[in-house]
Amino acid sequence: MTTTYVLLAIAAVLVLWVVGAYNRFVTLMTRVKEAWADIDVQLKRRYDLIPNLVETVKGYATHEAGTLEKVTEMRTRAMSATTPADKAEAENMLSGALKSLFAVSENYPNLKANENFVELQRELSDTENKIQAARRFYNGVVMELNTKIQSFPSNLIANTFGFKASDFFQLGENEQAAKEPVAVKF
Repeated sequence: MTTTYVLLAIAAVLVLWVVGAYNRFVTLMTRVKEAWADIDVQLKRRYDLIPNLVETVKGYATHEAGTLEKVTEMRTRAMSATTPADKAEAENMLSGALKSLFAVSENYPNLKANENFVELQRELSDTENKIQAARRFYNGVVMELNTKIQSFPSNLIANTFGFKASDFFQLGENEQAAKEPVAVKF
């Protein structure tokens, strides 16, 4: 009779462990989705600021059409990227285009004195900082999930129930240039 109770207790502990491990994976997957949504919110805010910035610059820097078109093109490309890897690559290109735009603004003192331009630059800089924070949070949650998926014995639960590792939101090959914030100089 005691052997039966011991076996039932072992089975109950095993079932509770499986349920707990499964629920932990569900929680981590939900946190990854939430963290990615935070990045998307900040990127959308960035995308919304860019047309206003381009229009402000357009009024002063009429000879810089190529730079303005490149910023617009990179914004469109970044908005249409879906995976973290594609999004990171597109964001790197957009950051480069924005740096070119701000470099162009150095040649136009009246533009640098425009209150609207100054406010847009400040908001864009603030948004860049928020994107970095959201990216760090996302990558931390992804690291926790991926570690759990690869660690024994939780990897048994992950494989059984089909939990997959997530991609990090990395800066890509032009990592050093992308780490530098968008220049906001006057």
